[in-house]
Amino acid sequence: GLATAGVALVLGYPLALLFVSSSARIQRVLILLIVLPLLTSAVVRTFAWVVFLGRQGLVNETLVWLGVIGAPIPLLYTEPMLVLTLAQIELPLMALPLISALSLIDPRLKEASTALGAGRWRTLFLVIVPLSLPGVIAGVLLVFAAACGALVTQSIVGGGRLLFMPMYIYQQGMQGQNWPFAAAISLMLLASVLAVVAALNSFGRIATRHLHV
Repeated sequence: GLATAGVALVLGYPLALLFVSSSARIQRVLILLIVLPLLTSAVVRTFAWVVFLGRQGLVNETLVWLGVIGAPIPLLYTEPMLVLTLAQIELPLMALPLISALSLIDPRLKEASTALGAGRWRTLFLVIVPLSLPGVIAGVLLVFAAACGALVTQSIVGGGRLLFMPMYIYQQGMQGQNWPFAAAISLMLLASVLAVVAALNSFGRIATRHLHV
């Protein structure tokens, strides 16, 4: 869940910056592209990734055609590809809070930073990023919680080689009929997610107070 949130943040922040710096016409196109995946089932999007990542999939075929690899390489049923798949599927949950937070930043602050001699990157990391922390924390929380419970994606892209807690709970409860053990694992997962959520919320409150000071 944390790895997925990190990848989604790396992908979503530039997308949100592009959105707020674009014209109204481009923003309408971008928001459509961001929201459109939410109208499609996660199962459909997961199977699309299976087509991309298979041994005869688009990624392997392209790499072989370009001469990067001599033979197809295993991409499915690997943890990095599972994280990437989850990050793409949950990307709207990261991009939308970031867009909201970045849109609330007064553009005069950026102009003032530039007038005081700060370059583009210095302004980004010392002004824009700190002020957008509420959106970052909200996006990370949403993606983290969704990724931790993404049973379908974990079972399809992860296959039988990668076993995470949602699939383990399903196996113990539905297949093994071991309901007490499945309930215990569920409580462990819930407690872990709540602990991370509480930690991120505390960090957000501290960071917000620091910014106001």
